[in-house]
Parts: sequence; structure tokens; C-alpha cells
Amino acid sequence: MTAAENVCYTLINVPMDSEPPSEISLKNDLEKGDVKSKTEALKKVIIMILNGEKLPGLLMTIIRFVLPLQDHTIKKLLLVFWEIVPKTTPDGRLLHEMILVCDAYRKDLQHPNEFIRGSTLRFLCKLKEAELLEPLMPAIRACLEHRHSYVRRNAVLAIYTIYRNFEHLIPDAPELIHDFLVNEKDASCKRNAFMMLIHADQDRALDYLSTCIDQVQTFGDILQLVIVELIYKVCHANPSERARFIRCIYNLLQSSSPAVKYEAAGTLVTLSSAPTAIKAAAQCYIDLIIKESDNNVKLIVLDRLIELKEHPAHERVLQDLVMDILRVLSTPDLEVRKKTLQLALDLVSSRNVEELVIVLKKEVIKTNNVSEHEDTDKYRQLLVRTLHSCSVRFPDMAANVIPVLMEFLSDNNEAAAADVLEFVREAIQRFDNLRMLIVEKMLEVFHAIKSVKIYRGALWILGEYCSTKEDIQSVMTEIRRSLGEIPIVESEIKKEAGELKPEEEITVGPVQKLVTEMGTYATQSALSSSRPTKKEEDRPPLRGFLLDGDFFVAASLATTLTKIALRYVALVQEKKKQNSFVAEAMLLMATILHLGKSSLPKKPITDDDVDRISLCLKVLSECSPLMNDIFNKECRQSLSHMLSAKLEEEKLSQKKESEKRNVTVQPDDPISFMQLTAKNEMNCKEDQFQLSLLAAMGNTQRKEAADPLASKLNKVTQLTGFSDPVYAEAYVHVNQYDIVLDVLVVNQTSDTLQNCTLELATLGDLKLVEKPSPLTLAPHDFANIKANVKVASTENGIIFGNIVYDVSGAASDRNCVVLSDIHIDIMDYIQPATCTDAEFRQMWAEFEWENKVTVNTNMIDLNDYLQHILKSTNMKCLTPEKVKFD
Repeated sequence: MTAAENVCYTLINVPMDSEPPSEISLKNDLEKGDVKSKTEALKKVIIMILNGEKLPGLLMTIIRFVLPLQDHTIKKLLLVFWEIVPKTTPDGRLLHEMILVCDAYRKDLQHPNEFIRGSTLRFLCKLKEAELLEPLMPAIRACLEHRHSYVRRNAVLAIYTIYRNFEHLIPDAPELIHDFLVNEKDASCKRNAFMMLIHADQDRALDYLSTCIDQVQTFGDILQLVIVELIYKVCHANPSERARFIRCIYNLLQSSSPAVKYEAAGTLVTLSSAPTAIKAAAQCYIDLIIKESDNNVKLIVLDRLIELKEHPAHERVLQDLVMDILRVLSTPDLEVRKKTLQLALDLVSSRNVEELVIVLKKEVIKTNNVSEHEDTDKYRQLLVRTLHSCSVRFPDMAANVIPVLMEFLSDNNEAAAADVLEFVREAIQRFDNLRMLIVEKMLEVFHAIKSVKIYRGALWILGEYCSTKEDIQSVMTEIRRSLGEIPIVESEIKKEAGELKPEEEITVGPVQKLVTEMGTYATQSALSSSRPTKKEEDRPPLRGFLLDGDFFVAASLATTLTKIALRYVALVQEKKKQNSFVAEAMLLMATILHLGKSSLPKKPITDDDVDRISLCLKVLSECSPLMNDIFNKECRQSLSHMLSAKLEEEKLSQKKESEKRNVTVQPDDPISFMQLTAKNEMNCKEDQFQLSLLAAMGNTQRKEAADPLASKLNKVTQLTGFSDPVYAEAYVHVNQYDIVLDVLVVNQTSDTLQNCTLELATLGDLKLVEKPSPLTLAPHDFANIKANVKVASTENGIIFGNIVYDVSGAASDRNCVVLSDIHIDIMDYIQPATCTDAEFRQMWAEFEWENKVTVNTNMIDLNDYLQHILKSTNMKCLTPEKVKFD
């Protein structure tokens, strides 16, 4: 008998701490020991048989001394023993001893204890010998009338399995189970019986369903699930039956069981594409998402809604349910919220965009009232992006959205503030009518911005889009307010020297949009001294950035000052006011340059920033028309080109998506008439229940694989040679972050190999989850060993090892066969995905690059060092981000 025929359904852990007992000692325990000793001996016999030992001399001993015992533990162990013990001779005939065992089965089927009866019936489902089952059929039939439901439902399972494997033993099984089903009251028994009829005699199942179709709602959920499956299979094979059962499916949408509602909704969608059916199924899905507490369930049901949306005819129906879908946002899980927002955004239209924006604004405001949490920040970021997309697609909504979002420019979460800033920049460029509103709101929140990156963006927007004299003056006032007292170096030195007392710090007073007769600002001398609290002792934001050594914002400030100064000169005709404004802008740049060259900042100013500020000073000193055009026109045109390119890209992706949805039929494509389609062709359609079962078992195959067998063979790696005593090959199955090695081990010798162990080790960020258990290989036998490996990072890895074993009866040391290396390629577990530019930059910054180079050099300037390296070598890929100075 080959290894493939020795099928076992029960797995038992095998401890390898001690030597296996001898057959004589086991026989002695089984014959003369007490119940406890017999129990332990029987366990050892089972383990040894599982390890490949035959032990034929113990069969009669167990029948004589163990089988008559009434101990429940013994009886459970005996069921396992009879399952795995060889029951036939080498030529395939049933062993004579099994007649005695058959009589014991019959007695157990008539045992007064319902647990023993039920367990025996479950065991009979695993028997593959018709000769053993035939004498037991009357007793199995009698169990259908037992008082206890546990016995009856297992009797149905036993009859179904026997009918499926050996139909001649019980040819009237469908009729017998149909009669049983009509009179049965227990839900679990009815479910098993109905399930058998579905697979054994579908017409009888339909006959029974027709008699009670109006009472389906009163059935238990386990029976309702089977009824849904039957209706799906019948309508899938014979679409003309849809009208007969669709009302039943509608009724099951109101079931109290979430599982029944989910399956009924999925079946309804496949049976009918009518808007009322789609709406009912979608509403059922939404209710499930809201009421179910398990986030995994929510995500699965959301995926079904997304699948519905992909059908062009269903999208219109789902658009009416957008507000119901948004109720899912009450779920705290971020992934559920992300999918919900994306689905709502895909379904938004001119009919519902206003309501959508109102709900999203309320959600944004709610995030302010929730205690700060990592998910809160990310959720706020998602809301901002969704509102951004809505405003771009529906410009009329932008005026309602912008005032709410601009409050978040001062948010501690830089990512959310950056999204708001990107939205504001796009809105102010595209919507001319909103520019005044955006500039006004920007000036209101400008002093509260905490992030230097957001500060730079706000400076650019204010410098680019302030077009009136009053706005330009307000920008200059805000900049002076943010810089504090100037010159900065002198004021900081005085502060350190103690001339300015810490508790009496000079601050700029309230700001007014006024200019004196001399053309200077009133706030220039409007200083007040106060005794601030500890919180108020913080420096003004821009001054703090500069003293921290971040002079990139100073370069942005210089560009902004240059733009507004050139624009102010064009707006104001008085020469004195022009000169005064330009001089003030140049003074601010000069004091920043002075600060950068001093020792006060934590980091000195870079040469690039010095060049930029110096260029701006030169532009203001000359005020040429060419520079005016470059600063005030070319910059905005660059932004316009970038946004146009982005818009074109979005339109192109939307066009591709719509082309995918539209089903194009070529002129020469054949027309399929359902009435003329053969039954076997109709059954070629995908059965959703079968696909779900395959997915749960991990047996799904990629559609693009033309030859699944060939693609599987390509992943087989030979580990040993054909002349080695043990031949081994591995099938490498990669599933995201898990690698499963299915290793085939073949004993090519005439000896029994004991304690045959697969020893593996890894190189790289691969981790062996568990050590494979040892096994025993009979002569020329084979076995499969599975090993799980976890992937910890995106790098290539190597799995290596050997097979060690002992030869039965030999006194030599352990034998060893070295295995070939298995190379795990990064491309095997990397899947293509998409992300936005901002997400890519964030991940790029957070990722710990492994190709950093630590260098020791006397050079201080990084650019000088790179130039030196590039001249002396041909390294073209070295960038400042990849070099780390000691």
C-alpha cells in the first residue's frame, strides 16, 4: 500500500523526548494493565502507527482486551486507532479480525449513551471499506429515529457520506432523508438533511423548499444559509427559475442573522440587476457594516459595495445611498473610514455633493474635539483630501470648504496641514473669485502656523496672490510681527546681556493696516512691554525658525518680500512710499543675512540661501522690468502648468477607468443566446459559492496563468541529487509576507530512515517560524514536510540547510545530506501599488536606506566632498541623502 493511500484525518502531536516503547511492553500493558495503563499504551500505539510502524501483532490484543472496555476515553482513542490502522491485506482483502471490530461498531451504534452513538457515526464517515459498512446499515438507519438531535444529525452525515461513496449500500438515501426532513423539528438536523438533498437529489430539495417557501423566515439561520445556497445554484444553472425564488431572497434580507443577510444580498445581486434589487442589496450591506462590530467584516462588506459600484448600471442606484454610506464613518477604524471615503468620493455627483460636503465638514470639526491620537490625525488628513477632491470636481463647493479647512494650517499634524496648503494653493490658482477670501483667511491664521514647511508655503501664497495695496501692507505687517524686534542680532545680544529683562519682553502691539505720512508702518514703533506668562515667552514663529538654523524659510521670505515690493511699486505712484517700502524689505533681508553669519543660530546659513537672499536684494535695488516679469508672472505660470499637467493626468486615469467599465463588443464577436446554451456551457460560469470555498482553502489561481501546472513546476527547486540516499525538492509558495516551503522527501534506500529531520536556516531578514517535526520513512517511501518562513524586510534572502536521519538497526552516527540553497527574490513578494507624490516623499524620508556610506574626511562642506568624489571616481548615483558624516 503506497503512502498516498494511507489517508489520515486526525493529527496528533508527537513528542520525541523518549525512545519508542517495544511491542512486547505495549502488549503487556494492553493485556494486564489497568484502564489508565491501557489508555497510555493505546496512545503510544497510535503515535507509532502514525510514524510509520506497522505493529500487526497488537491488532488482536486490542480487539480482545481493549475493545470491550466502556471507558469513554478508551472509546475515543479506539475511533482514532481504527481510522489509521491498516484494515486490509497487501492484496487488498479485508482482514478477518475486522469482522469482530464491525460487531463492536454495531454495538456502539446501539449504545444508550448518545455521545458514543454520535461519535461512532462521525467515525463511519471516514471509513472507505464498503465491506465494513454494509452490516451496519440497519443500525445507521435506526439512528435517524433517535430521541437526541446529536445522534440524528450525525446519522444524516453518515448516510450522506456512504451514499456519496457507496451508493449501492443505501440507494434510497434521498427518499429516506426527504421523509426525515419533512418530519424533523431540530434546526441542525434539518440543515444537514437539506444539505444532503442539495448535493444528492436537487429536485427533492426544491420540492421540499416549495412546500415551505413562505415559512423560510421562521427557520434557523443555519438552514437559511443552505436555502440561499440552493437558490443560487438552481438559478445559476437555470436562469428561468429566478422569478420563482427572488421573493424568498428578498424576505431573507430581513433575517436576524448577519451571515444570512450577507449571503442573501450577494445572491440577489447575481439573480437580478433591477434597480430595486440593487438598492435593497446595497442597503442590506450598509446596515451590516454599521451594526457589525468586527472591522474585518466591515472591510469585507465594503468590498462588496465597491464591486457593486464597478458596474455602470448600479452606480446610479448607489449614488442615492451616499448619505447612508457616510454613516459608516462612525466606525473608529481608520482602514474602514478610508475605504468609505473613497467609495463616497467615487459616487459623488452634482445631486449629492452639497450634502456630502456638509457631513465631511462636521466630521472635520469633530476631529478637533477628539483627544489627539495618531489615527485622529490621519483621519483628519483623509477628510481634508476628500474635501479637496470634491472642491476640484465641483468648484461651487470650494467657498464652503475653504474657511473650515484653513483653520488646520496651524495644526500640529504637519501632514494634514500640508494637504490643506496644497488644496489652498490649487484653489487660489483655479478660482479667481475666491482669492480675496483665501488671502483674508490666510492672514488670519498666519501667525499661528507652527510648522516651518507650512510657513514657507503660506509665504509663497501670500507673496504670489496679494494684489491690492491693503493686502500687501497686511502681509508686511504679519512678517514684521512674526520676526519680532529688528535688528535681530542686536536684540538677541541685548537679551542675553540682560538689558531686556526676561519677564519684561518687548513685543509688537496690535496690527493695523495704516501707513504714516512718511510711508512707514505705524507698527514699526508701536512696541509695548508686558510681563508675559511662561507660554508667552516663546519667540515669534519666524524668528524661532531662523534661530534654530532653518534659513531655507529665509530664502522663501526674501522671494515673497521681493514679489510684494515689486507689486507695491507698480501700485503706488508716490516715490517716497515706494522707496520706504522697498527699503524696509531690504532691511529685513539684510538683518537675516547678518543673523545667518553670526554665531547665534544653531546652524549657520548655507551658501545657497545666501545667494538667494543676495539675488533678491540686487533685484530690489535695480527694479528692472525683466525681473518684475520673472518674479510676478513666470512663477504663477509654472504653477499653472503643473496643475494643468496634474489635471490632464487625472482625466486620463478617469478615461481609462471608464473604458474598463464599458463593455465593448467587436463586430465579429459571437452572440450568446441563453436559451440555446448547452447545460455544460452554462455551468462554466463562475459559481460564487465555489469561488469563496476555493479562496478559503487557498486554492485560488491567477486568471492570467494559462498553464497552472507549468507555472507551479517553475517554482520547484531541486535540493539534492538523484543519486543521494534521500532525494528532496521544494515548492516555494510566496503569499505576501509568508513563504511556505513544501518539501518532498523521498527515501531512495532499502532501509527504514528514523528521525528524518529537515534542518533549515536563513540568511537575510527571513525568519523560520517553526522547526519541522522529525518523521520515519519506510524503504522507498516519501513524505511532504512544510516549513513556514516570515519575510521581515524588502531584501533578497537565502534559505539553506540539510536533512539528517538515522538508519534503522545501524549503529553508525547520524547521516547528513546537504541541501542546495533556495534563493528568495524580492520580486516574488512585492506587489505593484500606487500612491500620491506626498505619500511617496513621506515614505522615502521615513525608510531607513541600507546603502548609506559613513565617511571620515576633513572637508566640512558636503557639496565640496561630493564634487571631490565624483572627480576621483565614476560614482554618478551618490547624492547628499546617501552620505552620512561622522
